[in-house]
Amino acid sequence: MDARNGSPKTMDMRALALDLLLEAERGTEYENTLLKNTLDKYDYLNGRDKAFLKRLVDGVTERQLQLDYILEQFSSLPVRKMKPLIRCVLRMGAYQILFMDGVPDSAACNEAVKLAKKRRFAQLSGFVNGVLRKLCSQKNALAWPDREKEPVRFLSVRYSMPEWIVRRWMEEYGAEKTEVMLKALLEKRPLTIRLSERLSEKERESLLQAFREQGCNPVPHPLFGVEPSEERPVYMLEGAEGVASLPGFAEGAFAVQDAASMMAVECAGIRELVRHRRQEAGTGPAEAAEDLFVLDVCAAPGGKACQAAELLEGTGMVLARDLTEGKIAYIRDNAARLRLSNLHAQVWDARELDETILERADVVLADLPCSGLGVMGRKADIRYRVSPESLSGVAALQREILSTVWKYVKPGGLLLYSTCTLNREENENMAAWFWQQFPFVPKEPAASLPASCREGEPEGCVRFLPGENGTDGFFIACFRRKQEEIHNRKE
Repeated sequence: MDARNGSPKTMDMRALALDLLLEAERGTEYENTLLKNTLDKYDYLNGRDKAFLKRLVDGVTERQLQLDYILEQFSSLPVRKMKPLIRCVLRMGAYQILFMDGVPDSAACNEAVKLAKKRRFAQLSGFVNGVLRKLCSQKNALAWPDREKEPVRFLSVRYSMPEWIVRRWMEEYGAEKTEVMLKALLEKRPLTIRLSERLSEKERESLLQAFREQGCNPVPHPLFGVEPSEERPVYMLEGAEGVASLPGFAEGAFAVQDAASMMAVECAGIRELVRHRRQEAGTGPAEAAEDLFVLDVCAAPGGKACQAAELLEGTGMVLARDLTEGKIAYIRDNAARLRLSNLHAQVWDARELDETILERADVVLADLPCSGLGVMGRKADIRYRVSPESLSGVAALQREILSTVWKYVKPGGLLLYSTCTLNREENENMAAWFWQQFPFVPKEPAASLPASCREGEPEGCVRFLPGENGTDGFFIACFRRKQEEIHNRKE
């Protein structure tokens, strides 16, 4: 990337943003990953520059479809036929003009022209200038699709979502709920954290005060109660930038995790399972629950596995698995930071059967690879990468994994299936397929949940939609393995 050769004094944020957007357009890596790696590499940049870069790259990515629709009102050439660099320069300029009030229109136009010239497209700088100047003069009178005559196209353009996704959601959730979801996916949500349960009340209050002093107002997450208990201390941090620089992060005082993801582990009832085992053993030592075994089969980045290890209250073991050494290293780093000695991580392909742990797990967490439609608020370019055909492909992978991992669950044990998507083929239909195929029955979730999460859902299933409970889009299905199941190694 050309801009990456700059020094702290000469670094051009727009040039750096252009490089990131061009690389993301090639499709080799997700935009949020490219941005994170760049911000980590240039950690010396001041907070204002980092915020500008993040706002511009994220904004152009999530509004891409809308920006292209607007640009074509002022360009004789369709956006898809433009040179990639010119296309990205125009999108950046349009985003600054339409959505960044702190950037004067003249600066957005002039800097776009400069970028085109610096990147050897001087012959097209006049075209760039002309399109953006027209946009500046007519930005308050833009033409939009007719909401009544073209409802799908209207929502697609206004919320920058491919029409096929809008159409599918309207069929499944209705027009009103679909618009709520689309709007929520474009809104910036606070960072959600779970405080460590090993912190004393005084330490928690000190940490919350440190957040306030840094300008990150901690607000109790509504999904976990207005007054978080010692066992469910979940907060939203408003205005948090740079997780690693937050007070208490390096010391493992909190974990970053979406509330819906946390609720998936809560639904498994691990804490209640620990206490039940202890009650059965009397008032003896903690070793009464040492044999509890939780398996997370697709664990990266490790949020659920770490949460499960903490809920075991220092007992038992969580085995976290994923496909590559890089993912496992990330899980190990998180476990070490959070001081979780009962979490072990190893590379394993979830499609491969491990006969050493057949029917050993009290709980199997199966948060499987999915289309990711529920996390488009954090990974905006998913909407441009996924297709109707890819949805069927990922559902086939989910069935393949489930056909293996159910065998690890003890009779009477739990399997918790979850995804971060909003596609029934991967969610409700997958849950129905699972309990028709294997010796399990639906189990009501252990956690208390808002009525909106259960409305219209099959027994044992929970659904979180963007815009309802301050979470990502998420799906959870709880299953209990039948006690009377006869062991059959040939299954």
